[in-house]
Amino acid sequence: MAQTVHRAFAVLVAGCCLVLGACAVSGQNAAGALNKQDEAQILGALQASADAWNRGDLKGHLAIYDPSVTVMTKAGPRPTIEAIEASFAATYFVDGKPRQSLRMESVRLRMLSEQSALVTGRFILSGGTEPEQSGWFTLVWVRTPVGWRAIHDHTS
Repeated sequence: MAQTVHRAFAVLVAGCCLVLGACAVSGQNAAGALNKQDEAQILGALQASADAWNRGDLKGHLAIYDPSVTVMTKAGPRPTIEAIEASFAATYFVDGKPRQSLRMESVRLRMLSEQSALVTGRFILSGGTEPEQSGWFTLVWVRTPVGWRAIHDHTS
């Protein structure tokens, strides 16, 4: 009798392990799977943002952000697109034109779920009369009714 109970218990444990393992694998695939259409939309929006910056279109540059966005700064989180626009206009633009050109390198995209993604990369500001500036960024993106938008930006 005890042997039968032990065997039944072992079968139950093995079955649970298989089910949990399958759930973990399917969860990883769902979150980690990179849908080419989503990738194209997010990376396309990021490139359009840099292109807008270089044209002097600050509002176009900021179009990647959801209205709920926060940007992490040295002073802490800065909420709202309007606050970001005011800061960028005062720091990086003169007479409606960027002080330097913007490009991005080493951009990597990782899907976190079907509704969210993480993008990391390096920004470079060059040209003009300023010395070249560069740093790293992390953007958290979410799928919205109007497409993919960044809800958080941490740039250093």
